[in-house]
Amino acid sequence: MFRVIYEWRVSLERKDEFQKIWSSVTDDIHQSVEGALGSFMLQSSDVPEKVLTVAKWRSKTDWQAFWGNSNPEKMQQMREIAERVAVETYDEIEDRTQS
Repeated sequence: MFRVIYEWRVSLERKDEFQKIWSSVTDDIHQSVEGALGSFMLQSSDVPEKVLTVAKWRSKTDWQAFWGNSNPEKMQQMREIAERVAVETYDEIEDRTQS
């Protein structure tokens, strides 16, 4: 598996709007893009404007096909509401989380 961590700066006034759009965009990507396996969102306890979205992909190749020029159209609405600060990619070694 392959993980991508997007760091965002989201004003507190627009956090709910960002979350709603992120939910819709994530569901759309998961259902329509080969290899996309979903995502989760985290908000910093210390800096509430800092939000991380962590996407799971079947492979780096699948993500690269989606990522293209680094501004996928499917993520445009999110970029209109928040500043994308960083994108980091990781190979998943082991996941022992449980529901």
